[in-house]
Amino acid sequence: MTKADLVDAIANGADLSKIKAEEALTVVLEEIKKSVTNGDTVQLVGFGSFSAGSRAARMGRNPKTGEAIKISASKTVKFSAGKAFKDAVNKR
Repeated sequence: MTKADLVDAIANGADLSKIKAEEALTVVLEEIKKSVTNGDTVQLVGFGSFSAGSRAARMGRNPKTGEAIKISASKTVKFSAGKAFKDAVNKR
């Protein structure tokens, strides 16, 4: 499913124009991004949680040359699916 497909589904499901549906989706995604960037967790009950995580610095290998390289520490985004989402995927 692409963003355009999701906008179409929102527009049909909420009886909105595609423009309003895309604006709504954009606002939701931007708010999730802002909250996680600020270190907050976004919990959508029945769907899941978005949170910030961190990866420690580590040694890796260049797959082309086999040379050891240092990979810097970085921040990442974690998503944990909620129980209802997991159950839907597993058809329970």
